[in-house]
Amino acid sequence: MIKCVTFDLDDTLWAVNPVVRAANHTMYEWLAENAPLFNAMYTLRDLNQLKQQVLTVQPEIGYSVTRIRLAVLELGLVNSGYSCDQASALAEEGFKVFHQARQQVEFFEGALETIESLKASGYIVGAISNGNADIRHVGLSHCMDFQFSADQVGVEKPDAEIFQQMLQYTGMYPHEVVHIGDHPEHDVLGAQQMGMRTIWVNLHGTLWGAGKAPDAEVRSLREIPDAITMFGAAKRP
Repeated sequence: MIKCVTFDLDDTLWAVNPVVRAANHTMYEWLAENAPLFNAMYTLRDLNQLKQQVLTVQPEIGYSVTRIRLAVLELGLVNSGYSCDQASALAEEGFKVFHQARQQVEFFEGALETIESLKASGYIVGAISNGNADIRHVGLSHCMDFQFSADQVGVEKPDAEIFQQMLQYTGMYPHEVVHIGDHPEHDVLGAQQMGMRTIWVNLHGTLWGAGKAPDAEVRSLREIPDAITMFGAAKRP
């Protein structure tokens, strides 16, 4: 009996790359005004190189997109000539600018209506994400009951811990939960290893690769309620 439905966010409910590109440009414009030495030394294309440098020295923060971005900004600012204290303060403010812009998402067709419908039908609904989108700021807090993120838990999917914390929080047994996401490893494998049901969001018609197939596959988010019904799901009493 399915009582709880969890969703991945990025690339499941919206396309993440356009969101991050726009947020990067917003952040870069802020840096031009507040940390011009950074912009004189680095372009947006250089951020990936800085990221690799950061992860080489601090591999332990690899689970957290927030910690990575803060470290990237701080490294770039120090390299640009700012003191460590200046770089730390500017990185914090620059990240706030990025993070606010990063919440400006454009939902895939049917995404919001589907989640609202599931919530109205009595399911517990939540998010499990490796990214730093916030359900309160993207417009999902009215139809989602909780969120677990890699930043919050300290590990990223498919690590079992992030799913385990969700189960402990909701009081659900694994067989009472279906997890929905686009990533075969992070979402499908991660939830399968906990004994949860899985729905693969395959909007681009990709062929399934190796590994145990999901319980269901959808090509449109509007197909999700019917897919859950096919499990013989029951609404929460």
